[in-house]
Amino acid sequence: MDQPNNNPQPTETETRPEEGADGALFYSGFPISQQSRLENFMDYGSVLSNNLMEDAPIQMDSRNTDNTIVRDASCEKVVDSLLGKYFDTMEEAYDAYNHYAARRGFGIRKHFSARSRRNGEVIRKEYVCNKEGFKNVVPQTIDHKKRRRDARTGCQAKIEIGQKSGKWVVDKFSDEHNHPLTSPNKVLKHRSHCKYHKSIEGKKLIYDLHAAGLTPSQIMKAVNTLTGTLHEDITAKKCSEVLRTHKRNHVGKECLGIIKHFQEKSGRGDDFYFNVQIDNDGCLRNVFWADERSRTSYLKFGDVMVFDVTYRTNKFKMPFSPFVGVNHHRQSVLFGGALLDDETEETFVWLFEQFLKCMNFKPPQAIITDQDKAIRNAVKRVFPDARHRFCAWHIKKHVLEHIQPFRTRYKDFADTFYIWIKSKSPKEFEEGWKILNEKYKIGEKGWLPTMYKDRRYWVKCYLKNTFFAGMTTSGRSESIHSFFDGYVNATTPLNEFVVQYDKAVAARRKSEEDEDFSTLNSQPALITEHGIEKDAGRYYTRSIFQLFQREWHASLSLEHTKRQISDMLVSYFVGSDREQQTVEYDSEQQIVRCSCAKFETDGILCKHALYILKKKKIKNLPKNYLLYRWTIDARYHMAHKLVESEDAKASDHVVSAEEKWVARTMFHQIIRDADYSPSIFKEFIQTSKIFMVRLRGEREVTENALIVESSIQSQSTCEVSHVELEPTQVTILDPACDKVNKGRPKSASRIPSAIEKIKNYKCSECKRNGHNKTTCPEKKVGHVHHDDQISQLDSVINL
Repeated sequence: MDQPNNNPQPTETETRPEEGADGALFYSGFPISQQSRLENFMDYGSVLSNNLMEDAPIQMDSRNTDNTIVRDASCEKVVDSLLGKYFDTMEEAYDAYNHYAARRGFGIRKHFSARSRRNGEVIRKEYVCNKEGFKNVVPQTIDHKKRRRDARTGCQAKIEIGQKSGKWVVDKFSDEHNHPLTSPNKVLKHRSHCKYHKSIEGKKLIYDLHAAGLTPSQIMKAVNTLTGTLHEDITAKKCSEVLRTHKRNHVGKECLGIIKHFQEKSGRGDDFYFNVQIDNDGCLRNVFWADERSRTSYLKFGDVMVFDVTYRTNKFKMPFSPFVGVNHHRQSVLFGGALLDDETEETFVWLFEQFLKCMNFKPPQAIITDQDKAIRNAVKRVFPDARHRFCAWHIKKHVLEHIQPFRTRYKDFADTFYIWIKSKSPKEFEEGWKILNEKYKIGEKGWLPTMYKDRRYWVKCYLKNTFFAGMTTSGRSESIHSFFDGYVNATTPLNEFVVQYDKAVAARRKSEEDEDFSTLNSQPALITEHGIEKDAGRYYTRSIFQLFQREWHASLSLEHTKRQISDMLVSYFVGSDREQQTVEYDSEQQIVRCSCAKFETDGILCKHALYILKKKKIKNLPKNYLLYRWTIDARYHMAHKLVESEDAKASDHVVSAEEKWVARTMFHQIIRDADYSPSIFKEFIQTSKIFMVRLRGEREVTENALIVESSIQSQSTCEVSHVELEPTQVTILDPACDKVNKGRPKSASRIPSAIEKIKNYKCSECKRNGHNKTTCPEKKVGHVHHDDQISQLDSVINL
C-alpha cells in the first residue's frame, strides 16, 4: 500500500519563494512595489518556520480508489487512548479529538453542553463530526436570499466527556461515519483544522502585513509563502475575517486611538504638532497634525502651497485635507494633514489658523485651491497677503461647459474668447472684456461675468509676477491622493488611517532621498562648455537641471532685434518666426527681465533671457537667478543653512520665527548624535550654560518685564502641540457616519464638474436623453473646431 504524500509540491499557480541565480529569494505573483515590504518579514518567517518544525507531521489514513477507508494501526491506538482518557480541561479534550480527526480525515465541532442545576457550570460536553445532524430547511421563497449548500449527512461519529474527580474523562466514543472521509492532502481544509490564522503568531503576522499596506489577497500570498507546507494555506476570506474582528474591537475608540497615537509621537521629542477640535457632545470634529520633517520642509519649500479637500477615505466620510508643496526635485511634499468634519468657512479658518501656528506664523506666499467659496473666504481671513490662485484644471472644465451656448449662437465667439484670455496685460484683458460683452451681449449675470470679477485668481496676465514653482493646478494634491490609495480605502478606521499616513509619507520621503543620492552621485551631461550651463549643472538638482537644459538648448536657435531705451537699459525682441518675447537687460545691475515671466513664476530662466545673457558674454549664472530651493543644498539634513536666508538676516534686533525653529532643530540633532562623541557633547553643554547665563542677565536688566513678556507672547513661538489629553481621563467620541460632505467619492479621483455629470436632459432636436438642444452632437455648429479649442485651453490656462 502506497503511503500518502503529506508534503505536496506547490503548483505553478501557488506563490512560493524561489531562489535566483545569486541565491536571493524572490516572490512570484507580487508586484515589484510589494516585494520590498515582504523582505521585512523574512526574518520573522524564518523564526516562524523553525518553531513550526517542532510539531510532528500528521500521518493520515490512506484511501483506495473505491473510497473505502484503510485503517492505520496508529488510529486503533488513538481510539484506545481516547476512550477513558482523562484531561485537565475541556480544551485539551477538544484538541485531542481534533488531532485524531485530522489523522482519520474528517473535521469536528462542538455540539452539546449540559450544565449543573446547582451552579450553572458545564458538567458534560459533546464533540461531534462536522457532518452530524441535518440543516434546518426553510421554505424557499422568491424574495429569499440565496442559501448555502448543505454539507451535513447525519453522521453519528462523536465523543462525550464528563467530569470525574475534578477532571474530564472520555466515557463515550463512536467512530462510525456515513460519508467518505477526506483525503490527506485536503483534510486540513476542514474548519476545525484551519487554526493558524486564529493563533497568536498567525494574527500578528496578518496584522503586520496589513499595517505594511498589503491587501487581504496579498497577505494570503505572503503568509502562505512564509509558512510553506508547515500549516494549511489560508485564504483571503480568512485574512479579511481576522482584520474585520480586529477592527470591530476598536469600534467607538477610533478617535481616542488617534489622540493616543499623536501623543506617543509628540512624546518622543521630534517636534510633532497636532491639534483637535471637539464639539459640545464630545465628538471629534477636526484634527490637524504635522511632524518635524514636514515643518522643516515648509520653511524651505513653503513659498507655494496647494490645498485640496476632495479625498474621502474613511467610514466617517471625513475629508482628508493635505497641505502639499513641491520640493527641490519638483516632487510633491507634505506639509501636514487634516481630517475635517465639514467644509464650512469656520472649519477652514480653524484649520488654516492651526497650520499657521504650527509653522511659526509664517504664511505661504501663494496658495492654489479650487473655486470653493468657503475656502476662498478662509484664505482671505487667515492668509491675507498670500496670492490666491484657482485650479486651472477646474477652470478649463467649466469653460468648456459655459461657453457652449455662446458658441452655438455665434460662430466666431470661440476664437474671440481665446484671444481675449491670451491678453498680455491686465489693461488689454479689461478692454477685451468690454468688447466681448458688447458684441455678444453677455450681460452682468452668469458664469462669465462672475469669472471676470474673479479674474485676478486665474487669468495669466494677472499672475505673472507671482512665484508658483511651476504649479497651476491642484494636481499635486491629487497625486498625493492617488499615492495614499495604496495604503487606505473607504473602510479604513481613523486610528489606522493616521498610521498608514505615516507609512505613505515615509515612502514618499524615501523617494526624495533616492533623488538626492542620484544627484550627488552623478555628473550632468552638458550640451556646451559654457559657464552658465556648468553652474546650473553644479548647483541644480538633477530634475531641475533637465528643465534648465531644455531652455538652454532652445536658446541656441533664437534670434533677436535690438531696441535701445537708455544707456543702461536695452530692450530686445527675442524669439523665432512663431513667437517672440520682449527682453530687457540692465547692464549696470546685470538684471534681465522677459515678458514671458518664466523666472518669476517657475524660478528658472527662460530661453529668451538665457539667449541675451549669452549675447552679453556673461560667463557665469548670476546668483540672483539661482534659487536656493532648486539646489541640492536644500535637501533635508542641510536645514541649518536656513539661518543664512533673507528672513533670518532681516533684523539684528528681532529674532525671527525661522531662526528659533532652526536653533531648536539644531539642538534636537545634537541630542540625537550625542552618543557618537560624549566629549564633544559635554563641551557643548558647558558652552550652552555660558550663553544661558548671558541671556538671563540681559533679561534681568530689562526695565519693563511686563512689556517684554507681552511682546514675546505676541511674537511667533515654536510650539510643539496645543493638545495635552490623557486617554484614560478624557473620552472623545467618534463622529457620526451619516453626513454628506463635498469630499471625494469612493470610486473617483476628483469631484466631477457639471460637464462630467450625465444630466437627465432631453434634447428637443434629436429627442435623446443626456443633453439639450444647445449641446446636441448632431448639430454642426460649434463642433467643427471643438478639439482644437480644447488644445487652445490647455495652452492658455495651463501656464
